Amino acid sequence: MTSFDWQSCYQSLFTDLEQQGLMPWVGQLRTQLTSRFDRQPHGDMDRWLGALDQLPAIANIHSDLNASAITLSTDGELPATTFDQLESALRGLMPWRKGPFDLFGVVIDTEWRSDWKWDRVAPWLSDLRGRRVLDVGCGSGYHCWRMLGAGAARTVGIDPGLLFLFQFLSVKQYLGQVPVDLLPLRLEDLPAKLETFDTTFSMGVLYHRRSPLDHLLELRDTLRDGGELVLETLVVDGPEGHTLMPEDRYGQMRNVWFLPSCDTLLRWLNRTGFRNARVVDVTNTATDEQRTTDWMRFQSLQDFLDPTDATKTIEGYPGPKRATIIAER
Repeated sequence: MTSFDWQSCYQSLFTDLEQQGLMPWVGQLRTQLTSRFDRQPHGDMDRWLGALDQLPAIANIHSDLNASAITLSTDGELPATTFDQLESALRGLMPWRKGPFDLFGVVIDTEWRSDWKWDRVAPWLSDLRGRRVLDVGCGSGYHCWRMLGAGAARTVGIDPGLLFLFQFLSVKQYLGQVPVDLLPLRLEDLPAKLETFDTTFSMGVLYHRRSPLDHLLELRDTLRDGGELVLETLVVDGPEGHTLMPEDRYGQMRNVWFLPSCDTLLRWLNRTGFRNARVVDVTNTATDEQRTTDWMRFQSLQDFLDPTDATKTIEGYPGPKRATIIAER
C-alpha cells in the first residue's frame, strides 16, 4: 500500500488555521486525517496515487478560474507524448462527475455541467473577495476553484469521497500553494460552533440528510455572525408545510429523504436561526445538465426519469427541480 503524504498536502491550511486562532481544529484535523489515510486506507489508494504520480511536469502554467471550464494552459501545445500521458493519468481518476475542466487541452466533460449551477448562483452572492469560504459536499472541487477565481481569500471544501480529493489534487498539483483545500470529511466532522466562515455553500446535500433541520443548524454553526449561507437543494411544488418523503428511492437514489416546497424550506431556515432568507432561483434539472459522458460512463439522469414522461422520475415522483436560497446568520 502506497502512503499518502497528507501532512505536506495540508500544511499550508494548518498554518493558516493556526494564524486564525483555530489551533484546536488543527489538532482535531490531524487526528481525523491520520485515521482516514494511515489507519484505514481506501482499497483504491494505490491506483489513485499512481494516477497522480503519472501526471507529467509542465512549465509556464497559466490558469483561468473564471471560465466555464476550469482551464490550465501553457505556452503552445503539449508534445503528443506529454498530452497522452496527461490524459491517461486523468482517466485513471474516472469517473469525473463535477466540472468541466480543460487541463492543457485535455477536456474533461464531466457528468454535471457544474458551471451552469455556478452561473445561476453567482449573480446573487455577496462579493467573495477577501472572504473565507466553506463548500460543503464540494465533490471534486469545481466550485472551490470558481470561488477562488471570484476572489475568496481562503476556500475549504469538504466531501467524504476520497476519489474527489485526488481529482482535486490533480488540478492543484499544477497551481502550487493556492489557498484552496479539500478535506475528505463530512459536515458533522467539523468542530461544533466553529463560527469562522464568511460564506458557506451547501449545494446538493440537504436532501441526502435524514434530519434536514440538523443540517441547517450545523451549517449555521460554521458561519460567523452575519455570514452568508448559499443553499441549493431539490424542491417540489406546494404550499408552506408541504414536503415529499419518497417511499424508497427518488430518481434511483436511496439516500433522498425530504424534498420540501420553497415556502417550507424558508420556514425551516427561519426556525433554525437564519434571517432574510430568499429564493433566488428555481430551475428544473434537464438531461443536458446531468448526463453520461466519455468521462462518466455510468447511468445518469436520463436513466432515472420516466421514459414516457420526462417530467417525472422513474418512480413516478415529480422530476428534479432545484432551488437556490440565500440567507444570513
